[in-house]
Amino acid sequence: MAKVHSFVNNPYQENTYILFDDSHECVIIDPGMYTAEEQNAVVNFIADNQLKPVLLLNTHCHIDHVLGNKFIFDQYGLTPQFNRGESETLAAVVAYAPAMGFRYEVSPQPEVYLPESGTVTFGNTTLELIFAPGHSPAHLCFYDTAANILIGGDVLFRNSIGRTDLPGGNYSQLVKNIEEKLFILPDDCTVYPGHGPETTIGYEKQHNPYL
Repeated sequence: MAKVHSFVNNPYQENTYILFDDSHECVIIDPGMYTAEEQNAVVNFIADNQLKPVLLLNTHCHIDHVLGNKFIFDQYGLTPQFNRGESETLAAVVAYAPAMGFRYEVSPQPEVYLPESGTVTFGNTTLELIFAPGHSPAHLCFYDTAANILIGGDVLFRNSIGRTDLPGGNYSQLVKNIEEKLFILPDDCTVYPGHGPETTIGYEKQHNPYL
């Protein structure tokens, strides 16, 4: 059964996730590490638990979720995987990062793009791809059926949803995707969002003011 470990990174307080299982293989999702301290925390966790990183996944390609892509590539030789529809979002980062005061090490390009549906696997774990744009043009969520956990990126938060005022954002599309694709998951599915604390599908169905 996959386990999740999270790290809060960069000025946006972005959640970087490591998923790992008994095979000791692990996946790094949305590496937002920015400072040396943040980089060390991730590397040390991987080393201390004798994990082998085999995949680098991005739910989407806004700056706070890709700041560490180059670092993970340098450390572990992994190129990012995301949906091709996020390519322009990633390409734009290099232009706007300096204006936001960020030192951005340019992310490597994918060798493999993720489809809108299907699965990715590592170790003994299978992650189902859920295509849920609205916050960004081609946002993916990763659902582990066996562990009943969703790595949700910036789609659904505790008592909130992703912002839709950035390029490629679309409010009605986002709400529709949450209601039609995420709210069909079990009520006790734990959602690990891109920012803030985890929540459950059932809690958000009951309490989320946007839905």
